[in-house]
Amino acid sequence: MDLSLITAMIGAQTGLTQLAVAGSMLKMNTENAASAVKLIDSAQQNLNSLANVAPGIGTNLNITA
Repeated sequence: MDLSLITAMIGAQTGLTQLAVAGSMLKMNTENAASAVKLIDSAQQNLNSLANVAPGIGTNLNITA
């Protein structure tokens, strides 16, 4: 085989590998973003439930046993 043909095949294989890695990274970033949105939503729901608590609740904590 011609050396230039071999070099082209190796280059094509490298390109496919880079595309596969880039696709995996994009999928991970998308999953992480979805997790962050769920976390922020949960935190907002917790804050909403604490909005109805009377003033002063939770300010004095006795930790002596």
